[in-house]
Amino acid sequence: MRFLPAIAAISLVLAACAPTAQVSMNSPAQSLEGVPLPPMQSFAGRAAAPVQAGNAEIARDFLQLEFHMESGRALPRFTRFEGPITVAMTGDIPPSAHADLGRVMQRMRQEAGIDIRPAVTGQASVTIDFQPRAAMRRAVPTAACFVVPNVSSFAEYRSARGSGRTDWALLERRDRVAIVVPSDTAPQEVRDCLHEELAQAIGPLNDLYHLSDSVFNDDNFHTVLTGFDMLVLRVHYDPALSSGMTQAEVAARLPSILARLNPSGEGRPSGTPTALSPRPWVEAVSTALSPRGGDRSRIAGAERMLAIAHAQGWQDSRLAFSWFALGRAQVGGDPAAATRAFLEARAIWQRLPGGAVRTAHVDMQLAAFALAEGRFAEALALTDRAIPVVDSAQNAALLATLLMMRSEANAALGRDAQAREARLDSLGWARYGFGTDALVRARLSDIAGLAAAGRRG
Repeated sequence: MRFLPAIAAISLVLAACAPTAQVSMNSPAQSLEGVPLPPMQSFAGRAAAPVQAGNAEIARDFLQLEFHMESGRALPRFTRFEGPITVAMTGDIPPSAHADLGRVMQRMRQEAGIDIRPAVTGQASVTIDFQPRAAMRRAVPTAACFVVPNVSSFAEYRSARGSGRTDWALLERRDRVAIVVPSDTAPQEVRDCLHEELAQAIGPLNDLYHLSDSVFNDDNFHTVLTGFDMLVLRVHYDPALSSGMTQAEVAARLPSILARLNPSGEGRPSGTPTALSPRPWVEAVSTALSPRGGDRSRIAGAERMLAIAHAQGWQDSRLAFSWFALGRAQVGGDPAAATRAFLEARAIWQRLPGGAVRTAHVDMQLAAFALAEGRFAEALALTDRAIPVVDSAQNAALLATLLMMRSEANAALGRDAQAREARLDSLGWARYGFGTDALVRARLSDIAGLAAAGRRG
């Protein structure tokens, strides 16, 4: 299940940085009023970078992903589809979904060796049902998208909800699964749901907050399947495993499977064994990132995250995420404290596999402060450092935001040609990342407001 909170809240952070988003009459956002935006950009399918973790560590993570659910509930047996997997789409299918689904299935075939293909006739193994977000929220309020076993539609899920039929723990093997995705959202969110939910529909069901290089993490920093994720899916469908196996049986086979599939991971340091995140910390995450409630509540939640992380002795992505959540909660009221928290998060993520994407998110936050405070050369340096990482990670919303910041910083420094180039480059990505023209223009206004404040200050 992909949750609504976490890093989808870039706009909230920008709005908090901007002093009531006052935009001058000659700002980029104003000058684009009534002007058609350029065509939407999208990412071609790209193979992921190789896995950096050792095989012993991957084996531990694999077992936690496979034999627990996001609620913390244990699963008694290993399940998967046995045989070719077919995928169909139904409902109000967004125009961008066909290409993005084709790309992720092609990657699964090439990188994970999975026999997955579009359904031609008959009932599909996996049915992706596109429904209005409002209808989805009435059923599952906190989910951006979700996956359910033994049904093939949202309507069928609502009829069977609460029965043993939709209980993952009762499955012996997977025969049919429904994925429910909003039909009225940005193309990037649709794609992100296709990646994460299709991977969970056919693979492991859990998410682990300590993973720094995976979409199987509810912090939502990674938006497309990584090299780690593809290896996990390849292991999931290895011939040495089969539906019905116990955790002990799977654990006994993992060393030889990983030695064969990931020989470079043999002998690498595996780090300290990582326990599942305690529920109080997970609940504090929800409080810290909730769009409801005030800054005081979010700060309290982030401080609980940080206190638990320190008490647990964590040095992994969860400690960094706790600092990031604290910085995010402090943006509106104490920019100096927020900056210190973001820097603590960045220092940890810089030394973790997969941490570059998270570091780029921190750089975006710091660039927003730099713009608002008139430190335009610093804002430009931060965006220039983050943009290649974000482009490689295929996050169009963040890429567009960074390019808009780059445009404003260049304009403030008198580099008009570079400012125009970055602004135009940002708009096609913004249409993919944010969806509607109104949201694209609103993001331009937010960032123009930051730069206007920096010029005045």
